[in-house]
Amino acid sequence: MAEQGNQKKGNGQEQDLNQLLKVRREKLAELQANGKDPFQITKYDVTVHSTDVKEQYAEYEGKEVSIAGRMMSKRVMGKASFCNVQDLKGNIQCYVCRDDLGEDTYKDFKKMDIGDIVGIKGFVFTTKMGEISIHAHSVTLLSKSLQILPEKFHGLTNTDIRYRQRYVDLIMNEDVKDTFIKRSKILAAIRKYLAGEGFMEVETPMLVSNAGGAAARPFETHFNALDEDLKLRISLELYLKRLIVGGMERVYEIGRVFRNEGLDTRHNPEFTLMELYQAYTDYHGMMDLTENLYRFVAQEVLGTTKIVYNGIEMDLGQPFARMTMVEAVKKYSGVDFDEINTLAEAKAAAKEHNIEVEARHKKGDILNLFFEEFVEEHLVQPTFIMDHPVEISPLTKKKPENPEYTERFEFFMNGWEMANAYSELNDPIDQRERFKAQEELLAQGDEEANHTDEDFLNALEIGMPPTGGIGFGIDRMCMLLTDSAAIRDVLLFPTMKSLDAGKKEEKKAASLDAAMNQAAEVLTQQLEAMPAAKAEPVDFSKVKIEPLFEDLVDFDTFAKSDFRVVKIEECEAVPKSKKLLKFILNDGTDRKRTILSGIHDYYEPEELVGKTCVAITNLPARKMMGIPSEGMLISAVYEYDGREGLNLLMLDDAIPAGAKLY
Repeated sequence: MAEQGNQKKGNGQEQDLNQLLKVRREKLAELQANGKDPFQITKYDVTVHSTDVKEQYAEYEGKEVSIAGRMMSKRVMGKASFCNVQDLKGNIQCYVCRDDLGEDTYKDFKKMDIGDIVGIKGFVFTTKMGEISIHAHSVTLLSKSLQILPEKFHGLTNTDIRYRQRYVDLIMNEDVKDTFIKRSKILAAIRKYLAGEGFMEVETPMLVSNAGGAAARPFETHFNALDEDLKLRISLELYLKRLIVGGMERVYEIGRVFRNEGLDTRHNPEFTLMELYQAYTDYHGMMDLTENLYRFVAQEVLGTTKIVYNGIEMDLGQPFARMTMVEAVKKYSGVDFDEINTLAEAKAAAKEHNIEVEARHKKGDILNLFFEEFVEEHLVQPTFIMDHPVEISPLTKKKPENPEYTERFEFFMNGWEMANAYSELNDPIDQRERFKAQEELLAQGDEEANHTDEDFLNALEIGMPPTGGIGFGIDRMCMLLTDSAAIRDVLLFPTMKSLDAGKKEEKKAASLDAAMNQAAEVLTQQLEAMPAAKAEPVDFSKVKIEPLFEDLVDFDTFAKSDFRVVKIEECEAVPKSKKLLKFILNDGTDRKRTILSGIHDYYEPEELVGKTCVAITNLPARKMMGIPSEGMLISAVYEYDGREGLNLLMLDDAIPAGAKLY
């Protein structure tokens, strides 16, 4: 990094950063010694912002103004100088002359650094070069910058630093500041629209004993005062419905929710959700509200209902498309679930289309897997997908004419789910049965299934009117309306791994090693005192293998299969799948290969990292749970004592990645 502006002319050598920091602290000490400590100033009267002066020049020309902001550049030219001051709305040039300030004040100005916070009073004029500026007669140092800003030409481009030091990012990148100003306007526009529709904003608890209302794994904590385990909420739903029971007919909340899940371009473990509930309407009413809300917000914030995201135009001014999930799956996969009547038929269709199905999946689950695999990516223009299967909609009213499906829709844009809405279930008996089904899934190991909420059931038994409800992902909405590539770009302070996490792990590992060494010594002593144990032999009479294939394969066909040695660099469980593991592999090339394999019943991810295995690398990629799998890992499969056995084929670690097998 380099400092601009206040270094002597002709000094082209890069100065040592520590020396520059030392010089700044020395300048501060000098100011304090002379009774000019900037940190003792408590206020400064600002009359106008930079952009106001430029946009309303005719009104301000020749008039006295007072601005404040960060000095971003400075050119000292003898008795006169120019500096550029950046404030909330933009920046403006200031002309500073020794004759106007006085000799002592001008000397103080020349010692100021890029990044200092200054207040400037003067009159508005236009320079000979035609630039609107402020002719200063007073310059006040309001805060001394003791750090060095990134060099202006290259700016702050390191993504990790941008997210960790958002304050520097906001200073150096004007478009970043604009994004968050727009985010604030988006939230204000949402509130304005809903207030006009008679909705009341409320606040509900974040710490809960039962985190329900969504399929997600919660964060857990402990409340010391009550000695009680609590969870951070994963949705806003169940408390807002209690308010509908209490007679508050139109309520909404905009707030943070927390889900103990992964990080990617569209997911952050804490994010902003808006949920609203309206009595005496259904999911069709929620569709109308969604269309009108999105149009209003876009027009209010952007001045148009046509938005462009990643070069693709989306028109919010046109009526939003509406399709049932069955219609959408039929359109994009060719499979008509209206013609599939049994679970066996659904599983057969899934197998035919390479959809990974688990034992717990029912017909509705499989329909949803088809939707995720074949449909979502096509839903670029605003689209409502209606009538979801009951298996994936535990809090939704069934369709009276077809109880296998529910009165639910998801709103999609750019292939993303933007909102989720229901005709809310208000039958307490039906709701109890839905909770019971969720408890069964929980018992089977589904960490995202809901617990039964007895207080919520009690509220339903008191009586809840017919109600429409919807949840909006505010962060994704902001991404679309600001053309931001990742959710972290619309979160001021996104979740990041701690910089000292490595040190903590090292310390933890050292403590663990010491404990393990001590335990090993004790165990060794115990083993030495015991009689030698004999390894239990494998009873191969209990092993059953598949019959060998009778059909012969010609050599040329076999030779086309590319078997390669691969090194497992990363391995993790696939969310919402009991069987699938996701492998990131080194196959000897410059790129990393992703392969999914259904072997989670036999291995935990952490025990496979670093292993050397075999994969077929020239199979066509196929999606599994929406993730492209680029090949197949080779395993040995057999039956032992009536149970399926599996061993992932592992090789000597000395064999290099990419080695071809013959």
